Amino acid sequence: MSEPAGPSSHLEPWLREILRCPACRSELRDADGPAGPELVCTNASCGLAYRIDEGVPVLLVDEARHPS
Repeated sequence: MSEPAGPSSHLEPWLREILRCPACRSELRDADGPAGPELVCTNASCGLAYRIDEGVPVLLVDEARHPS
């Protein structure tokens, strides 16, 4: 039996390496959000969370979840 996959493991590795926050250009980290997997900005002053819909990251600042 295989291990469960991580939240954004369905993203291609090459794509995962080049994705950046569209608001501040910082790196993104994998996270589990209230609605499922998401990518979260690593910049503490930004911290926007972008949802992943059916394996496609939605990197739209207007649709990002703001940090609590």
